[in-house]
Amino acid sequence: MSKRQVNREEICLRILEAAEVEFGLKGYNGASLQHIAETANLPKANIVYYFESKLKLYKTVLNRIATIWNDVFDKATVEDDPAVVLDEFIRTKLAQSIEKPRSSRIFAMEVMQGAHHIDDFLTDELKPWFQGRVAVIEGWIAQGKMKQVNPENLIFMIWSSTQHYADFESQIVKLTDQVSLNEQGLESIGDTISQIILTGCGLQVPTPAESK
Repeated sequence: MSKRQVNREEICLRILEAAEVEFGLKGYNGASLQHIAETANLPKANIVYYFESKLKLYKTVLNRIATIWNDVFDKATVEDDPAVVLDEFIRTKLAQSIEKPRSSRIFAMEVMQGAHHIDDFLTDELKPWFQGRVAVIEGWIAQGKMKQVNPENLIFMIWSSTQHYADFESQIVKLTDQVSLNEQGLESIGDTISQIILTGCGLQVPTPAESK
């Protein structure tokens, strides 16, 4: 990789991270390319050069969030152990939500407002991914590796239960008298969610040795 290419990637990453902060605080309509440029410590012209417009930058941020979330489940096949795959998916998704709550809120707000800015992403990229993951779960069921459940609802349940800790953090903290979610701990929350979901699928939560 050339020095120029490395520099380009570094600049794009700075812009995307600054944009995530701006969109997370102000939403799409309130966000400003000038403020994003200031946060990234770059000229506004750099943003226009790499992303062309606020809309394209916003779409890139949303697509990046969704891609990172689902990366863990990408490589799963019908040959894999569903308990290990689902447990890892749940715990990784939960960690991403708690450690980067702004990402979850940006995506949730966009979807609740009708997903108008990411309609093409949902149709062209996320839907094929979703259908592929449903097929893997159906394969596990057909092989008798897990109980008969609705694969679509299973994925929705994992998404919703893990993202809840980011989207409703202030409510959770207030109700449980915690300073932050980190007090309760990722492992404890992950244990509860994984046990409930996997048990409903007729699976057992894998031991640390089985997960490796």
